[in-house]
Amino acid sequence: MRPRRLPALLVVLALLLAASAGAAKPIAHREVLPNGIVLLVAERPAIPIVVVRTFAHAGAVLDPPDRAGLANLTGALLTRGTAKHSGPELDSAIEFVGGSLSAGAARDGLTASLSVLKKDVGLGLDLLAEVLLTPTFPDDELKRKAAQIQAAIKRSEEDPGTVAGRALAKLVFPSHPYGVPVEGTVESVGKLTRDDVVRFHRGYVRPDTTIIAVVGAVTVDEARREIVARFGGWKAPAEPPPTVSSVTPGATPQTQVIEKELTQATILLGRQAIRQTDPDYFPLTVGSYVLGGGSASRLYSRVREEGGLAYAVYSYANPARYGASFIVSAQTRTAEVPKVVEIMREELARMTREPVTERELKLAKDYLIGSFPLRLDTTSKVADFIVAVEEQGLGLDYADRYKERVAKVTAADVQRVAAKYFAPDTFNRVVVGAPKP
Repeated sequence: MRPRRLPALLVVLALLLAASAGAAKPIAHREVLPNGIVLLVAERPAIPIVVVRTFAHAGAVLDPPDRAGLANLTGALLTRGTAKHSGPELDSAIEFVGGSLSAGAARDGLTASLSVLKKDVGLGLDLLAEVLLTPTFPDDELKRKAAQIQAAIKRSEEDPGTVAGRALAKLVFPSHPYGVPVEGTVESVGKLTRDDVVRFHRGYVRPDTTIIAVVGAVTVDEARREIVARFGGWKAPAEPPPTVSSVTPGATPQTQVIEKELTQATILLGRQAIRQTDPDYFPLTVGSYVLGGGSASRLYSRVREEGGLAYAVYSYANPARYGASFIVSAQTRTAEVPKVVEIMREELARMTREPVTERELKLAKDYLIGSFPLRLDTTSKVADFIVAVEEQGLGLDYADRYKERVAKVTAADVQRVAAKYFAPDTFNRVVVGAPKP
């Protein structure tokens, strides 16, 4: 039998529905609550877990100059006691339902994280609201956490990569908080008091600078109802939120050699770069992959495969809210440091002079586009991602735009951007483990 023809109107309707079904669905719903909280909800009904991230603009960039490590200590103390529960009681309550509750601070913000089964969302959110809104920062817990942080800082001084990273940050961001370690120093952490922590939390953890992301087996309406019930009465202070200046161009590039009795040296080259909001970020990312992004990269081929000179060599862009950096790194035998540094400089310079090959361009773009879904393959990763794109001002369509923009990058784009950011004489250099020449 011949199929019956649909009336013209039904054909048009079917085409419209098909187009709608093929359209990209936003990764999350976004709305701003009356008190200024940005609420993001990503429904994943097939997974019976709910993950919640709260992100307040209360990171280490807001540490007073003489109180480095204050945000970090504040974040570490959030779950160590509230107006209703002690730290051990909080731990027991969340562990009883097989969930997790944690908090901490980074450069740009302070995060509290919750993960629970759908049936325990109410309990989990009650505890999350407590640690964010009514922490008590007990003195004994403060002393214990401060001592732990100081011990960790001392241990990290034995790690060449950490030592090199801290030294490079000071050179790349010499007049900005990004040049100061998030964890502070042994001395600065030793000066921190409970009054400092209370003042920091009261002044900077506020609804009008907070993002709350809810991801998992929950609808938008359910998430809104649960969040408003616990955070809707949270009022912002009368004074406006604090501001942080963007990074300013760095000083003349410098070289710092930190001598240590090691058989292997760590080399870091670094300079200021561009944020993800800059269209040139996409050619920069492709160029970075060609230079040092994997086993097919130029640096890997010359330094490791051909020369056998390094245990690891790579490059990467490191964007953040108030600035960005571009880093090239290698670990090699101390005797080979001059040779490896010279190869790194040669390959950086070659990126500025010669267009990348079609094969290199294709490999880089295929990897960057193909690996992107791995950033979103778990509920926790989705929560982290949507908070990051909101916090960076990238828009919730960033995943689609990223793949689209990377796909459009040409060899000429890579060479043009490399000419701006890969010139070897514009990089600061830190070497840990090699003797001074």
